[in-house]
Amino acid sequence: MQNKINNIKEVSLRINLGTRPIFGHGKAKLLEAIEKFGSISAAARNINMSYRRAWLLTDSMNKNFVSPLIESSLGGKGGGGAKLTKEGKKVIKLFRDMELKAQNALVKEKINFSKLISNNPGNIED
Repeated sequence: MQNKINNIKEVSLRINLGTRPIFGHGKAKLLEAIEKFGSISAAARNINMSYRRAWLLTDSMNKNFVSPLIESSLGGKGGGGAKLTKEGKKVIKLFRDMELKAQNALVKEKINFSKLISNNPGNIED
């Protein structure tokens, strides 16, 4: 009998610097939403993230990379906005390329691993 995990083809990728997470699926999703909606608040709403969390993540991404990934302008009467820089677009493309390579390279291993998981996995409890 197959568990539900066997049907999931996605492998999640996260880039760490030591034990510190630098970039992963959530930040990539936020950057893509900023590119699509043109603002941090609209992007956050679209991906069900609080504005504060989105702002903290964009700030951390701009500090963790050599060049800023997001340019933002203050709101007000005319409204603010945000857009990806050239570097931000480059980071997204490279990350999605790495993610696809990882997914393709790990298909057999993921299938074998998922066979070891219960058909009804629960939550991890302390």
